[in-house]
Amino acid sequence: MDSSSLHGLLAEYAELEKQLADPAVHADQSRARKLGRRYAELTPVVKAIGELDSARDDLAAAQELAGEDAGFAAEAQEIAARIPALESRLTELLLPRDPYDSSDVVMEIKSGEGGEESALFAGDLLRMYLRYAERHGWKAEVLDSVESDLGGYKDVTVSLKSKGGAVDGVWARLKFEGGVHRVQRVPATESQGRIHTSAAGVLIYPEPEEVEVEIDPNDLRIDVFRSSGPGGQSVNTTDSAVRVTHLPTGIVVSCQNEKSQIQNRARAIQVLQARLQALAEEEAASKAADARRSQVRTVDRSERVRTYNFPENRISDHRVNYKAYNLDQVLDGDLDAVLDALASADREERLASAGA
Repeated sequence: MDSSSLHGLLAEYAELEKQLADPAVHADQSRARKLGRRYAELTPVVKAIGELDSARDDLAAAQELAGEDAGFAAEAQEIAARIPALESRLTELLLPRDPYDSSDVVMEIKSGEGGEESALFAGDLLRMYLRYAERHGWKAEVLDSVESDLGGYKDVTVSLKSKGGAVDGVWARLKFEGGVHRVQRVPATESQGRIHTSAAGVLIYPEPEEVEVEIDPNDLRIDVFRSSGPGGQSVNTTDSAVRVTHLPTGIVVSCQNEKSQIQNRARAIQVLQARLQALAEEEAASKAADARRSQVRTVDRSERVRTYNFPENRISDHRVNYKAYNLDQVLDGDLDAVLDALASADREERLASAGA
């Protein structure tokens, strides 16, 4: 990023700081939350810019003084050696963020091949994520579930919400969990002690924040007409009924039940806002559904992203060649190591793309 862009970020940060210090801003909690989140996003960037600028200034000063005192030459070398790491850190912080990283999530776990054993494994996965949520202080709520005969889950949907206020929410941590999870173990239903392989699918998508619809008055055409009763009978002798047309979408709302034109207009706009919000939520849900469909085409063992091997107490994530022998701990919610490996691989890939 060039210096003008960095100056732009510093100016934005200063403006955010100024706005957040204004008590009037906090009267609108939604706006204050958005400003606070952006401020939190920019804080490490601004800190990294400051550290890099300071190191460069110190280097210039040390190099200048080295001409008079050889003792400063070693200090200049030491400072120069630190600068590439500071530059890399800033480059990493400036990578485009996933717009949903601060979002809460909805997760679905579906049993697949393996019958009852698969349903039991789906229950194990649910408990794993619930325990991980508990470790992080998240709020978990099971929204819907279809249990199997032996106490597993054929299908279960859970909402996971963070406490809020953090730059990274639940999505930032769990967004790579979508896919087919495979288990290898001796099922409870197996009398011969043979190891079986079955699978369960995990679908995860961000839960959009409340959609706020602002209506531009220039987008409205407002017509007034005389209210009429049954059979065309005039209810009153004034043009108090209101028809509001939202030009960009073509949505039309009429209201004639209130006593005055002002009341009918206010009520019509209120109804229009609700309809526009529903439309926006449908579009957001459609995008989330597209992401959901891309994660698991079928709950088939061949499309696995991770394997849970009970006999060896091993967990393997096939996307990043991660392997560890602490499956019992992972199933108890100790997921950080495998999630860190996935996040690190994603970060390296984005850095490589940015440098290409």
